[in-house]
Amino acid sequence: MYTVHHLNNSRSQRILWLMEELGLPYEIVHHQRDAVTNLAPPSLIAKHPLGKSPMIEVDGRVITESGAIVEYLCANHGPHLLPARDTDAYISHLELMHFAEGSAMTPILLQLYVGKLGEAGAPLAPRITQQLQSHFAYMEQILRPSGHFVLDDLSAADIMLSFPAEIAMRQGQAKSLPKLADFVASIQSRPAYKWALEKGGDYAFA
Repeated sequence: MYTVHHLNNSRSQRILWLMEELGLPYEIVHHQRDAVTNLAPPSLIAKHPLGKSPMIEVDGRVITESGAIVEYLCANHGPHLLPARDTDAYISHLELMHFAEGSAMTPILLQLYVGKLGEAGAPLAPRITQQLQSHFAYMEQILRPSGHFVLDDLSAADIMLSFPAEIAMRQGQAKSLPKLADFVASIQSRPAYKWALEKGGDYAFA
């Protein structure tokens, strides 16, 4: 039995989705953002010094970081979601697993935080916008004819890239990124995605 520490309206929704795809037994501990600051609550800090979600618990071990959790779960329960290690697809998998939480998330978070500065943040806006467009265009470009990023069926990279892809759609990029729009529509139509959404609750990117 796994425990998923889930923060509403956050990237931890991906972990619930993966749990459902793999058919794993798990329980959810819900953590709610502060209604004013939108920050995570102290209850997460009580579980781990960084106080961030997602995190999972298994056999008394707390595991943090989205990419690490996805890799761990897939390695132990979903090898079909990982390319064979001696293939070029595996190199692409490694790149995209890191891209999802590294390059792709950096301008997304910068836009969120700098946007709160008003005019003081205006000088940074053009660069942030350029980086967002560059990363979203890259995702559009590398999608395979099958509609997936690495394999021709669902893979760990699809799970990880679902969040920035949904951000792109939330920002009104569907017409300029039609393949990415189809990807988002496809994952959101999966039964496991819908079950995870019902269990996870508030999620603005669905």
